[in-house]
Amino acid sequence: MDRLRQIARRLAKAYGPPPPPRRLPPIDELVLTVLSQNTNDVNRDRAYEDLRAAFPAWNDVADAPVPAVARAIRRGGLAATKSVRIREMLRGLRASGRPLDAAAFRGMRHWALFDLLVSIKGVGPKTAACVLLFSLGRPYFPVDTHVHRIAIRLGLVPPKASAIATQAVLQAAIPAAEMYDTHMNLIRHGRAVCTALRPACEECVLARLCPRVGVGKRGPV
Repeated sequence: MDRLRQIARRLAKAYGPPPPPRRLPPIDELVLTVLSQNTNDVNRDRAYEDLRAAFPAWNDVADAPVPAVARAIRRGGLAATKSVRIREMLRGLRASGRPLDAAAFRGMRHWALFDLLVSIKGVGPKTAACVLLFSLGRPYFPVDTHVHRIAIRLGLVPPKASAIATQAVLQAAIPAAEMYDTHMNLIRHGRAVCTALRPACEECVLARLCPRVGVGKRGPV
């Protein structure tokens, strides 16, 4: 998709290279992705640090009462919901025969790991792709709300395309070596310019490439 390559180049010129991923172990990245939902990076990281301080091993989290997990992650928001999801994920992994440590997915091909992750209750395609891309450097393209919104506005996917469908389209179109940078730059652009409400189209480096699907003069319609 030539236009997508143009978009990636313009974003790279505007924002420069993104910070490199932290490369956390896969299970850590899995939990961190859940903690990131509906909160900012600061609160996500605080909740993660609090959880690790309260429970030194992931088996401890899997065996802990839900209220104890919720107390540990309360600074990340939505603790009652996220605590249940995290514990279910860890228990699901353990039930599949995977150790809850850095060796959990050792030697697995990326397609097999993706299928394993999405088979676990509480893990969707975006979360699985985050684990593969950020932790393991595998060619998977997560689609969050920013990426999904921009893809629709740019006409890269149909207006009513789901996030899952958008993920499949972008993953197939973006070269593996460019996936991380393009993903991160789309998020940076979504936070700074192509916001959900009142996007700053007049400041957008993609203006000449964008049909502004669903965007009126005063913002999204």
